[in-house]
Amino acid sequence: MLIKLLHTAIWAFFVTAIFYILYSGLADRLTTYTWVAIGLVVGEGLVLARFDRHCPLTVLARQYSDSRKDNFDIFLPNGLARHNKLIFTWLYAVGIGLVAYRLAT
Repeated sequence: MLIKLLHTAIWAFFVTAIFYILYSGLADRLTTYTWVAIGLVVGEGLVLARFDRHCPLTVLARQYSDSRKDNFDIFLPNGLARHNKLIFTWLYAVGIGLVAYRLAT
């Protein structure tokens, strides 16, 4: 339960960072926080790459559960947990595209 709570809190933090990047690009309000958010999400991507596209908390939770549900380790609906990386990678990419556009104009 503690892993699930921690995982959900960290997920919410990174989703907030991704939405802040999107907001920054849409509103043309690039700030230090925009760059911090971008850096944090890049860092998260490096961690996921290091753990074969799995969150380290998922790897840890797997030791305590044999559930095959996609949301066994996080408080999200199963469908969102299943497609989480795809959805938020696309949103991040759109946000980065908007930030790049704002920098170029």
